[in-house]
Amino acid sequence: MKQVTEPNHLQLNKQGQLKHFLTLDGLDKALLTEILDTADSFIEVGARSIKKVPLLRGRTVVNLFFEASTRTRSTFELAAKRLSADVLNLNISTSATSKGESLSDTLQNLEAMASDMFVVRHSQSGAPHFIAESVTPNVSIINAGDGRHAHPTQAMLDMLTIRQHKGCFEGLSVAIVGDILHSRVARSQIRALKILGVSEVRVIAPNTLLPVDIESLGAKVFGCMKEGLDNVDVVIMLRLQRERMEGALLPSEDEFYKLYGLTTEKLKYAKPDAIVMHPGPINRGVEIESAVADGPQSVILNQVTNGIAVRMAVMSMAMSGHVAGRDA
Repeated sequence: MKQVTEPNHLQLNKQGQLKHFLTLDGLDKALLTEILDTADSFIEVGARSIKKVPLLRGRTVVNLFFEASTRTRSTFELAAKRLSADVLNLNISTSATSKGESLSDTLQNLEAMASDMFVVRHSQSGAPHFIAESVTPNVSIINAGDGRHAHPTQAMLDMLTIRQHKGCFEGLSVAIVGDILHSRVARSQIRALKILGVSEVRVIAPNTLLPVDIESLGAKVFGCMKEGLDNVDVVIMLRLQRERMEGALLPSEDEFYKLYGLTTEKLKYAKPDAIVMHPGPINRGVEIESAVADGPQSVILNQVTNGIAVRMAVMSMAMSGHVAGRDA
């Protein structure tokens, strides 16, 4: 797999519009704000009796998931259908790629079916970039999570949730807690928060679950919950990435919960009106107490709802950017 490189020659057309959505690296505040504003306009679609708009009518979206997912794939599928697109879910475990066919051959066959967009989830960092460089100019690529690298639509739905509850990003202090090392979500969240202008991004984790370059991303590191949560506006808990761990990086889940799990008592360190977030799926009693996950400060279900609107926004913008780029 190719190394992840500077993506903007791929992501943006000559007019600066989105044509692929691979990473938040290199994007600016204006474009991220446009994504959030567009997503806001789609939220009411979910409240209609007929939950559809015609923006992608006649287009074909392929969910190309090389890594297992339920929540992300289902929200992308719903988003595409609400945009009136035709949707193909490719089961990689039973597809030709598991029978020896190369990825390039699979892509070429899908292109030959006149597909317009691939939503790609892959265990290898850089896979969506490789695919974006390989496909014909008529196909748009959306990154639904690659390795430990990026999960840009998850970060943007989190940003939408924060904006809904806090109004703006300036002046906010945000704490991200848990398995930072293996989390593509955390990397994308930090990028988005910094681009949108929050005052402070904190990460709270044991040393064994921190990447060596975390401070270079602009995050301040804390080793304990009391100091890290002190007076923050937003608390984002992360799932323990057991499937990506190599070796014994934790003494036990019980020990992790004791030190880093978010309980009602630990939440008191944050501001009284702090919101609690989690990208899901939640490991109750490992990362977060049920009383907090289901409590009045939790906005976790709002995140799920916002995921559909954000993915509708990204898909519609990318398709518009592709058409504009071809017509230029």
